[in-house]
Amino acid sequence: MNIEVSRLHTTLRGEERIKRNLSLETNDVVAWCKEAVTTFSTDQSRVERRGKNWYVDCDDFLLTINAHSHTIITAHPRRPVV
Repeated sequence: MNIEVSRLHTTLRGEERIKRNLSLETNDVVAWCKEAVTTFSTDQSRVERRGKNWYVDCDDFLLTINAHSHTIITAHPRRPVV
């Protein structure tokens, strides 16, 4: 895995999008995402690189991170399997 957690960052719009998509109430979205990446990326089966992005499967949500710039692009909640 080549995700360097210390390099993770996002844009203002990215921060707003992540907060909205995951219904977060934290003021520090980047720190929250860094914690999620640190927790879930220890299991390599949860991290996948497709093209220019990393996808980190965090159980209830999926984080999308640009592999080159380490920009956290978005996060989407997982839909329950029925």
